[in-house]
Amino acid sequence: MTRPSRSARILVPLLLLAAPVLAACGGSGDGGEEGNGDEALVVYVGRDEELVAPLIEQFTDETGIEVEARYAGTTDHLATLLEEGDNTPADVFLSQDAGALGALSDADMLQPLSAEITDAVRPGFTSTDGSWVGVTGRARVIAYNSDALTEDEVPDSVLALTDDTWEGRVGFPPGNASFQAFVTAFRVAEGDDAAQSWLEGMAGNDVQTFESNGDVLEAVDSGVLDLGLINHYYLYRNAAEVGMDNLTARLKFPAAGDPGALVNVTGAGALSEHPAAEEFIAYLVSEDGQRYFVEETFEYPLVPSVEAPEGLPSLEDIDGPISDLGDLADLEASLLMIDEAGLS
Repeated sequence: MTRPSRSARILVPLLLLAAPVLAACGGSGDGGEEGNGDEALVVYVGRDEELVAPLIEQFTDETGIEVEARYAGTTDHLATLLEEGDNTPADVFLSQDAGALGALSDADMLQPLSAEITDAVRPGFTSTDGSWVGVTGRARVIAYNSDALTEDEVPDSVLALTDDTWEGRVGFPPGNASFQAFVTAFRVAEGDDAAQSWLEGMAGNDVQTFESNGDVLEAVDSGVLDLGLINHYYLYRNAAEVGMDNLTARLKFPAAGDPGALVNVTGAGALSEHPAAEEFIAYLVSEDGQRYFVEETFEYPLVPSVEAPEGLPSLEDIDGPISDLGDLADLEASLLMIDEAGLS
C-alpha cells in the first residue's frame, strides 16, 4: 500500500479541525498571481491581533509598504495554507510556533530566506535550512497561585502533575498552538508512548481545560486553579497593567531538560516572491522589531544585541527538551493524542 505523503498526512486531520475557519476565510483560488508589484503584502498572522497589529502599522509607517493582515489561529492558518497550496494569496506567514513553519517547509511551500535574515538571530532558535526564521522566544512555564503554594512546593517537572496530589488543581489550554507544540516536544524527547501516557494521566487526574493561556492565568491568579501550564509572557503583560504586587500568580520555570521546559518561537516564512516579503521579515528581526516585542509583549528577543525583559532568566539558562525546533513539525500525531485522551 502506498504511504501518503507527509504533507497529506498533516493536511487531512488539520482540515477537519479547521473546517469552520476554512469556510470563513476561503482560498481565492486565483491568488497565485497576486502579491507582486504594487499589491499590498498579504500576511497570514497566527497571533492575536491586539499584539501584532501595532507592529504592522509601525512597519507600514516606516516603509510605506501596505500590509493586508489576516488573523486566525496558527493551526487554522496552517490548514488553510496547505489547502491553498501554490494558489495561496499569502506572501508571508507569521506563526505562533515553529511547528507550523516546519510543516510548511516539509511541504516545500516556503521561499529560502537570505542569510542576512537567518544569521541575525541566535543559533538554535531558527530553521537549520534557512526556510524560516525565529522572531521571538516564548518559554513554557508553570504558573502557580502564591497564596496557595510557595515556589518550593511547585513541581519543577510537568511529569509530577499526574500525581494524585494535583488532582483537579491543574489547568491548560489543549486547543492552543503553544500547548500542542509542547506535546510535540514531549513526544520527541520522551517518545510517543510517554506523551500519550502523560496526556491520559492528566485527563485521569481531572485536569481543567481552558480556551487560552490568558484564561488559565486568570484562573490561577483568582485561586480557581493552583497550577497552570502557559507561556511566560502572559504574567508580565498583566503585571504591566496592574502591577506585579497586585497579582497572586507567579511563575516557575521547569528544570533543565524537562519536557515542560520548551522555549518555542514565534517565527516567519516567505510564501511568495513579493518584493516586500523579505523586507517585512527582516523588520521583525531588526532592532526596532525586536524592541517592540520586548517592550509590548515581554517575549525573549532572538537578536543578541537586544536585551530580554527584566526579571527573566536568560535563554542560555533554560535547557529545553529538544535541540532542533524543526522537530516540532510533526503536529498531526500530537493533535490525535490530545483528542484520544479526551482533551480536545
